[in-house]
Amino acid sequence: MPRLSDQQREARREQILTAALHCVARQGFHKTSMAEVISASGLSAGAVYGYFRGKAELIAALADRSIGMVSPALDEAIAADPPPSIPEVLRRAAAAIEELAAAADVDVTRVATAAWAEAARDETVRALVAERITGLREKYAEFLRRRRDLGELEADVDVDAAAQVMLATMPGFIIQRLVVGDVDSESLARGAHGLGLR
Repeated sequence: MPRLSDQQREARREQILTAALHCVARQGFHKTSMAEVISASGLSAGAVYGYFRGKAELIAALADRSIGMVSPALDEAIAADPPPSIPEVLRRAAAAIEELAAAADVDVTRVATAAWAEAARDETVRALVAERITGLREKYAEFLRRRRDLGELEADVDVDAAAQVMLATMPGFIIQRLVVGDVDSESLARGAHGLGLR
């Protein structure tokens, strides 16, 4: 059997993740089995387990995808000179979530909420997801350090605590978007500005 190219391997991994997204969006992580993901992917069990040794690794990959929704927007904010305002960074992060949710045939934010619930229930999953959330929180902290160093924030601001607050807005944004439906990236930014964030 010929070896797969890197491009073919990536396409196959994406095929598995897409199948998992569909399964989880329908019934959540807890009820989704590896057998269902294998069936939905159209690949053999050996092929799927060649990419993901089990459900925990699959959940971690899906968590990476949901965190990846926001990471590029934060990287741009960190690199920008001068860095944007806090309301603008929150708007960009929320807009990235909106764009990815609309771009796929499965709303990735539904899967993100399922991943958080599974992380609260399963210690192995919690450790995997916590690592990714901590990395995202550090990006917020790095952005805030840049603003503090430029004199845009008070010199004694606790950037780690402030980063916790900024990160906390994203799950709240996602939940309101999914359940209430009356929030978007622009309203989030207006609200942050109205609170006096700069």
